[in-house]
Amino acid sequence: MTNIQLKAYKVSKVHFNNAVQSTVQLKLNNKVSHNVKYTNGNVCEATLCIEVVDKTHPDVLNITVEVKGIFDIRSEVAKEFVHVDTFKELFPFAKALVTTITANAGIKPIIVQNINIEEQEIYRFDMKGAEEED
Repeated sequence: MTNIQLKAYKVSKVHFNNAVQSTVQLKLNNKVSHNVKYTNGNVCEATLCIEVVDKTHPDVLNITVEVKGIFDIRSEVAKEFVHVDTFKELFPFAKALVTTITANAGIKPIIVQNINIEEQEIYRFDMKGAEEED
């Protein structure tokens, strides 16, 4: 049984500034943030934001996309697992949006690298115990 179920999602924010000249070499920096708000009952709202900017000239190229999702969650699931699972559900939508916007803007499409949230330092915990409970 899964810990969460995506009920709905929407793109809540898109910002795109494209002042790229054809001779400019870009050095991109990606920033990803994710937050989960819990309500009464077994529902939460997760927000995932991806920001891509040029390291040396952020005014030349910057893109921000924010995706929100509403999830049903199992009541006995720890919040750490909900956080990880909602990230895994929303990240592909936000990543695809960045690629689609840049591809349709007449520049080389930006493909945000996948993130294994379970390998991030702040999210390390024992996943083995949770898998055995399912």
